[in-house]
Amino acid sequence: MSRRTGRPSYLVAPPEKRQRTRTWIVAAAAAAVLVAAPAGGLVGHAVGRPDPTEASVAKMRQADAERAQQIVELTELAHRTGEELAPIIRAVRQDAEAGRTPERAQVDKWQQTMQRLIAQFADPPSGMTATNVARGGLRSAVDQAAVAVDSVALALAGPTTGRAERMQLAARQATLAVTTWSVAATQLDQVNIDAGQGHQHVHLDVGEVEGALGPDGSAEGAGG
Repeated sequence: MSRRTGRPSYLVAPPEKRQRTRTWIVAAAAAAVLVAAPAGGLVGHAVGRPDPTEASVAKMRQADAERAQQIVELTELAHRTGEELAPIIRAVRQDAEAGRTPERAQVDKWQQTMQRLIAQFADPPSGMTATNVARGGLRSAVDQAAVAVDSVALALAGPTTGRAERMQLAARQATLAVTTWSVAATQLDQVNIDAGQGHQHVHLDVGEVEGALGPDGSAEGAGG
């Protein structure tokens, strides 16, 4: 500071010195900007980057939503399959009990239906263990019912002698299919309850079958 003028000394210094001082000040300011820019960029990157915890929570929520959707889809599949499967099983068991055999055209139709129902369970998605168990049980029941229908076809193709016995064997296979389905249906009911969707009964409507589990009597959609 100049004692005579009260102004900064560089303002009363010779022109050459004042120019050098201004140049230094500008260079220092530019350097400060360059240093601050990367720091600002790092802060911006840190703010924009997803938090690991938030990303993990989002991933878990997506997985839960996918598992819930699998339960809904499997329940719908079980309802549709049961509506087509139950009449076939009832007919096989009733024919065997009455000592009669169905027409060949009817059996051919049953076999086509069973092939389609089996195909619905092909290439299953991976889900929770409980859901996978229910799906596997339903598929096993459909496979057993298909064997029962094939046994009816063999009974028709074979000689008349022993046909009644072969129909009885087909009826036993159909009964095993009902029993297997009932266990899987009970499992699926519990899976729906655990998922917050209430009771969902997909048991086969084939009448009383010894050893088969029936619905628990709770209203559809009611909590556990």
